[in-house]
Amino acid sequence: MDHATFSADDSVELAVIERSGFIESRHLGSALVMAGDGSVVTELGDIRTPVFARSTLKPFQALASMQAGVPLRGTQVAVACASHTGSLDHMDVVEGMLGAAGLREADLLCPPDWPTDENARGWLVRAGHGKRRLAYNCSGKHAAFLWACVENGWDRRSYLEPNHPLQQRVRATIEEYAEELIAHLGIDGCGAPVAALSLHGLARAYSRLAKAPGDQGANARAATIATSMLDYPWAVQGRDQPNTIVMEELGVLAKVGAEGLVVLATPQGATAAVKVLDGNVRATTLVALTMLAAADAVDVADVARVLERVVEPVMGGGRQVGRIRLGRAVSALLD
Repeated sequence: MDHATFSADDSVELAVIERSGFIESRHLGSALVMAGDGSVVTELGDIRTPVFARSTLKPFQALASMQAGVPLRGTQVAVACASHTGSLDHMDVVEGMLGAAGLREADLLCPPDWPTDENARGWLVRAGHGKRRLAYNCSGKHAAFLWACVENGWDRRSYLEPNHPLQQRVRATIEEYAEELIAHLGIDGCGAPVAALSLHGLARAYSRLAKAPGDQGANARAATIATSMLDYPWAVQGRDQPNTIVMEELGVLAKVGAEGLVVLATPQGATAAVKVLDGNVRATTLVALTMLAAADAVDVADVARVLERVVEPVMGGGRQVGRIRLGRAVSALLD
């Protein structure tokens, strides 16, 4: 069996980059919209071949940590699910999590990194500091992992190993929510195990998570995760970042993943999952929100307002000379 994601032949054109009236680049990929009842409303390209789900899995990794006894609350929950910018606020929350568990920054096994938040980076430079593990975008997830080890007496130095008791729980949680077996296990950029799932399975997982707050029979910790992400959207990515804006403006769960992934899910469980084959994320929110709007899962006017804020213009000489446009497969959904 080949361990590979879907091919260009099994993809559709999701978006194009237009510069000065010329199509400069094309983003191929696959995407789907799932209704709250689990039926697939829209299917573009191959949604059944596994992809590495990358950071879109963080809410389920956080759920496994919480189910292992980690008493996360409020912003801590959101940061545990985050691909954050390393702002001072983000680092403060993570440091507080570590302190509550009796741990230090040095216990984190994610790599040291510079914040992508300019203010935080400037502060570190002025203070004479270098890269920080706290600033790595996955530090909240790692802090929750470590806290779970403390709560259960598990080894802290091997918490990223696939056979560690915590990672086994993570794997079971992902498979439970996706309703499919993990096809392949790799190593994510932060060093944690990363699972390969189909876009279909990923959408199932998010649909169930997003519906949890309104479902009396749902896992209470899953409901807490969905609620906290929407209550503290800045903590999930960063102020004025695409995921944050979508959650603030639309009340829709939004989670980006490296290599061209995004998943959006409404409280009713309508979910869009997108994988851009070349790994670029610049068109993912445009495609996902358009597909949700075309399926009548979100308001078209609200989506248009949000897209004005999250879709970056194509610039030349300091002025806009082009734009990211929907590919034919997606724009046809609006007809």
